[in-house]
Amino acid sequence: MDASASPLVSPPAAGVAAGRGAIELRGVIKRYGDERVVDRLSLAIAPGEFFSLLGPSGSGKTTTLMMLAGFTEADEGEIRIDGQDVARTPPQRRGLGMVFQNYAVFPHMNVFDNIAFPLRARGLPRAQIDTEVARALELVQLQRHAAKYARELSGGQQQRVAIARAIVYSPPAVLMDEPLGALDKNLRYDMQAEIREIQRRLGMTVVYVTHDQEEALNMSDRIAILERGRIAQLGRPAEVYERPVNRFVAQFLGEANLVAGRVQALEAGVAQFAADDGGLRASVPAAAGWAPGQAALLFVRPEKLVLCGSGDALLHAGVRRRSFLGGVIRYELQLSGGGELKVDVANAAHALRPETGERVGVRWRGADLSLLPLDT
Repeated sequence: MDASASPLVSPPAAGVAAGRGAIELRGVIKRYGDERVVDRLSLAIAPGEFFSLLGPSGSGKTTTLMMLAGFTEADEGEIRIDGQDVARTPPQRRGLGMVFQNYAVFPHMNVFDNIAFPLRARGLPRAQIDTEVARALELVQLQRHAAKYARELSGGQQQRVAIARAIVYSPPAVLMDEPLGALDKNLRYDMQAEIREIQRRLGMTVVYVTHDQEEALNMSDRIAILERGRIAQLGRPAEVYERPVNRFVAQFLGEANLVAGRVQALEAGVAQFAADDGGLRASVPAAAGWAPGQAALLFVRPEKLVLCGSGDALLHAGVRRRSFLGGVIRYELQLSGGGELKVDVANAAHALRPETGERVGVRWRGADLSLLPLDT
């Protein structure tokens, strides 16, 4: 997929970074020995966009961020910030903000001095430093903690200090390397909302690295999903989740039902799909390029399937296992041909709740199904 051809989103409301922070990578390659950990990577990020690099360990997302920051040198390709190629420019001259997973807060400094550090390093006058630090403290809601040291702060507060230090000098873009990985789940969710709100208020570009799929889906304008140093898919969160382009993306982004079979017929953009084991038939919207007799994977998310009575059912199956997951109950169903389907049902008072061993009906909307290539 040519990532550079993907449409850019409109930037948010004007802020201190408005109009700055356009980032472009052109054919970037990074090798370690004979291995290409980043392989001809090309993408464009709009000013004011919240852009996430998502992928499993070893996919090249952190290496890409480190090349953008200047801490790792690209072997080939161009890295452009606001039109200027900075691939050979040292980190301190790129003017980018950086937030790390381990906070990197200076323990011997209080909150005010931590945030003021990059301003003092730039030789700004004291009055301006006081003004800018006060503004940053307000943005991260730490006004009352300015005199405290790192040992007196919680993990969430330390991460707020790191964010304030990264934005205090109004950089064109801020790079974040798994900044919430060390926080517990509830605090991590709260910090996602805070980071997104700060980003929108300032109109700044953020490039965000994470391996947490829910985090990327919740925060991003667009997501690039990396596999072995290349972009497997790039798009808006709903697009990559609802319409993955291959098996890897479908399985990486949450639970997925993938049923092997063939296109039996094709008419007016709708394919008649039949599973190889005979246990499932469905009408599926099909893009150009599919042909009768072609092998395919039927893709559908578990939450898109609905348990129902016999009268509304498109197929029948037996409940093989039921798993209580809090807000969701997951059913693993055994189909007549031997295949399986997973169905996620909201843990709600009105929900149908069959027991293990019962027979149930299953229905779906054709619009929630799609076909994927079998060989990816």
